[in-house]
Amino acid sequence: MMRLHFTDADFRRITLAPTLNALGEAMLSVRLLRAASIGRSRLRPGVQQLQRRVKGSLRERAGVLLNLVPAAGFVPEFLLQPDADDFATGVELARQTPAPKLAAELGVLPPAARASRWSRELATGAAEARRILAGDLHGYFGSSLAPLWPQLQADAVADRALRAETLLRGGIDALLTTLNANCRWQPPVLHIPIAGSYDVPLCGRGLLLIPSYFASEPMVMYRPDQSTVLVYPLYAGGRSSGPADALGPLLGRTRATVLAILRDPATTTAVAERAGISLGSASQHATVLRNAGLISTTRMGSAVLHALTPLGETLLQGDSTVSSAPYRGVASRRSAAGPCPRPRSR
Repeated sequence: MMRLHFTDADFRRITLAPTLNALGEAMLSVRLLRAASIGRSRLRPGVQQLQRRVKGSLRERAGVLLNLVPAAGFVPEFLLQPDADDFATGVELARQTPAPKLAAELGVLPPAARASRWSRELATGAAEARRILAGDLHGYFGSSLAPLWPQLQADAVADRALRAETLLRGGIDALLTTLNANCRWQPPVLHIPIAGSYDVPLCGRGLLLIPSYFASEPMVMYRPDQSTVLVYPLYAGGRSSGPADALGPLLGRTRATVLAILRDPATTTAVAERAGISLGSASQHATVLRNAGLISTTRMGSAVLHALTPLGETLLQGDSTVSSAPYRGVASRRSAAGPCPRPRSR
């Protein structure tokens, strides 16, 4: 279990990333596809479609990345770059990683991953090894993620709207309580299930929340001079018929569809259009869901905006198609600067 310890200053410095971390998503997709190839993980429907239409094997597309990203466990931090605004920037930051950091993080990987000549050269910071890394990163993203990227970005926008609406309506407690089904919020500590036992004081630097399509479990990246990063699996099932099938006997198929649609907050008119029902029917279903405590409604001029409540989110959590196989969060081994203690294991 990893425990993130908040102070009052940390509560004021919780931020939501504007979109997905492109470089990190590429690395996590490699890991997820490797795990799926040996039967250790199931894929979202969108990724299954991607596999069918992308040409070439994972080894052909990923190249040297397979030396750096195992099917489970540690992903080197230099391949995540949570502050990069786009993929190209992330790749350049990864390419410029100082040699001591490369050596330290590659040293955590399994011996088989470090055995190749290229891996050993990268650990020394060799220019040619860095060039190959950058080339294979661009090649993998272009061949594997680019076809899916517009959908992933749209899902991330919907997830961010949902988190922001939860924060607006219920405050920090509501945001952290509903962040992920496997996390447990006991103020002022957020408990995240991972292998091992760690305590991570946030030290007033706050928390950066980044949604991920390919992360199967929350992942923590501790940075001694910046906000700690928490990558969490986003909600991306709103386009599927899963909720209507699963919740239909409980709510009615149309009403279950309306509930699923509201993973992305919407007006009554938008709900009617997305569900293919009349405006009056959409309003009626929204009223029933609101009276049941599953959605909330806010008037905005002549329109109203509907959004899920934490209870509504909980009811929909069974629609997740991401594997629940454990994902090992990563606490950096670097020491924190100043009086704030570094993460400690038990």
